Amino acid sequence: MRDLFPVGRDDDRLWAVYATVGRINRVADVYRSRAAALADRDWRAQQVKAYEDFLRRSRQPVPHYSVAPITRAELPRKWTPLPALGFLRGQFI
Repeated sequence: MRDLFPVGRDDDRLWAVYATVGRINRVADVYRSRAAALADRDWRAQQVKAYEDFLRRSRQPVPHYSVAPITRAELPRKWTPLPALGFLRGQFI
């Protein structure tokens, strides 16, 4: 697993990729740089677009991804990264 929070680092600002379905927002992944978060957001959107027809036919909500700053303290206690297509694991964000 990536070392997101090296010991002794004063700057705790990260960039989060948020997955949104309806009114539910979840942190999909976090990055030290905005560029890396934007690249991940674009990749996730591409994956969802590839399966969009399937999602709509199976009446699954289509997630929307966005990027915003976040601090380490704002992450949920037992947070883990979300897959782009969570429905493949039997869960949807």
